[in-house]
Amino acid sequence: MRKSSAKPEWQKKSAMERIRKLFSRAEKEHKRHPERSRRYVELAVKIGMRYNVHIPKDLRKRFCRKCLSYLVPGENCRVRTSPKQRAVIIKCLECGNVSRHPYRREKNNKRKPAERGGH
Repeated sequence: MRKSSAKPEWQKKSAMERIRKLFSRAEKEHKRHPERSRRYVELAVKIGMRYNVHIPKDLRKRFCRKCLSYLVPGENCRVRTSPKQRAVIIKCLECGNVSRHPYRREKNNKRKPAERGGH
């Protein structure tokens, strides 16, 4: 029989803390040392793979999946919205990779007939 490769919960928690800390450092260091911030993202991705932990959704959109550089809108990435595709399009200006993140349009808040008043 093979051993279970699942990591203990405390290791996964620790890995998640390290991932978040590395991303916060990548954000701070990006202005002065973009290559260092790229290394922090690379380490965070490796930790996520080693401990089988998903990188949180809010952080997943902050780096390029192709070159692993930390993305800062206006500096090294271009962010556009496309109403036709209903997506936010992020283009990495370092490697040219394009990622699309779909969104849903808000539904109109239709008033119920009872709320119209009087009747």
